Amino acid sequence: MDLVFKALADESRRQLLDLLHLENGRTLGELCEHLDMSRQAVTKHLAVLEEANLVVIVWRGREKLHYLNPVPLHEIYERWIGKFERQRLRALHDLKKGLEGDDDP
Repeated sequence: MDLVFKALADESRRQLLDLLHLENGRTLGELCEHLDMSRQAVTKHLAVLEEANLVVIVWRGREKLHYLNPVPLHEIYERWIGKFERQRLRALHDLKKGLEGDDDP
């Protein structure tokens, strides 16, 4: 999970993930079209994302396609975000029921 947080800490890598979210299965050239950095810099950022398992590679002939892997992000959501959201939703539910005068949960 540390690798995922490290990968997400950089704005350029988050932008790459956003691009893949919009259109999955892009080549390096297609990703570079939308970024103001060299191919070498994009390649280095993609390597960090691959190491964190946020991007997976599929070869189609000689073409290397990059795909977003949402599983590590979902794991972070479940562990770090979801548990706080559940408490807030439960509190809102209880407040709504109390204001409506309905004592049944």
